[in-house]
Amino acid sequence: MVQIEINNVTKRIHKNLVLQDVTAVMHEGRIYGLQGVNGSGKTMLMRTIIGLIRPSEGNVSINGKIIGKDIEFPESIGFLLENPAFLGRYSGFDNLNMLAGIRKTATVEQVRDTIRLVGLDPGDKKKYRKYSLGMKQRLGIAAAIMEEPDIVILDEPTNALDESGIYLVKNILLRQKERGALVIISCHDIGILRELSDEIFKLDTGRIIEHICGESDA
Repeated sequence: MVQIEINNVTKRIHKNLVLQDVTAVMHEGRIYGLQGVNGSGKTMLMRTIIGLIRPSEGNVSINGKIIGKDIEFPESIGFLLENPAFLGRYSGFDNLNMLAGIRKTATVEQVRDTIRLVGLDPGDKKKYRKYSLGMKQRLGIAAAIMEEPDIVILDEPTNALDESGIYLVKNILLRQKERGALVIISCHDIGILRELSDEIFKLDTGRIIEHICGESDA
């Protein structure tokens, strides 16, 4: 059982309020969409859940463990925030294989399978620096899901992808949900967000102003 509780989270950066009294509860086996214009607080909320920033007030807990107090970061998480970044002189497979070697929870074959899943070739020797934007995005998604984490967070996962890539991402997200992961996504395409999400949190100036059911939960 995986549950995220966001409890009255406020974040100030200098004198600016980037999150304001945000409260939400999220459960495993569901996709949660974050909707809002640039600067509305979507990415900042994701960073807070991941543990990359600490709230000025309130807290985020994973299964009752408070981030920054009981644990530094969620214990099982994969994420893609903004633009993916890898080592330019290595291939996609080599980059992911090095990442997998840190925790040693994904086998070499899992790495290969995940690269195939996002529509890339694990045998491709092309250096990452020569990848197109779409290929970089696909590899970033692969890095987020290859260890089958309990929590998957993807910020604008369809960026730079063509129609076939968007179709792949939709299937990948549904696959994560089916295996029981708690999935959080943001997307500028409201149609995609509503199609995939069980619940949507609409943000404006750092506040949740609306909580609605997506089409998948209708």
